Amino acid sequence: MNDWLYIDCPCTSFPRSFARDYKETYCYPPPSTLYGFLLSLVGESDLRSHLGVKLAIGVVGEDSPISRVLRKNRSHKFGKKHLGTYPAAQFSKPNFQEVLTDLRVVLRLNSSSETGAKSGAVTLADRVAIALTSPGQISRFGGLSLGESWAMVNGVRRYRDDDGAVRWLCRDDRGLIALPVWIDREQTTRGTFRRFSLGDFTLESDERAWVKIVAPIETKPKKARKSKRRS
Repeated sequence: MNDWLYIDCPCTSFPRSFARDYKETYCYPPPSTLYGFLLSLVGESDLRSHLGVKLAIGVVGEDSPISRVLRKNRSHKFGKKHLGTYPAAQFSKPNFQEVLTDLRVVLRLNSSSETGAKSGAVTLADRVAIALTSPGQISRFGGLSLGESWAMVNGVRRYRDDDGAVRWLCRDDRGLIALPVWIDREQTTRGTFRRFSLGDFTLESDERAWVKIVAPIETKPKKARKSKRRS
């Protein structure tokens, strides 16, 4: 268990991909969010630098309580009309948002099939180990958040036996938990999802506990067919 990471986050939110006015949250941290969290931890800004890494995601204790808060939300589209000027009186409105409290996550990495890193580059698992043992060697900026920027974590360390029992997310095509594995933030903003189940099982004996971070293959959009009208 020396390579298990323990992440303590007092308050966070993982807005559902299709949530609009009422921002619902996923009850468990999505793989895409945890991958971005690890990149932030080691100071990496390129999302594709460590593709192929496998993550095993678990939670400690019971499900985190869900609370509803009222917050100000800015809603606008960037365009030439406003040129970056968006008055709060016109583009801000109150919205409800769900938040999770007392979230404790256990994370394990497997970089054996990592393909995103360049030849001879240090893997993500090695970079995380360096960040924990020798943080002075890591160059990063900003606060360390899990989810949105305001959701600061209390800390990251190695998992201990007295932290509590871990329930692992297991890949299950019929599972009731749907989470995004990859979000295309460069072009389409669409996500790739997988279904999971949550249970108590031995991590080493079940390959379904590992989820691989991969980017979908880009396909060229089909050209629209011109309709032929009869005269």
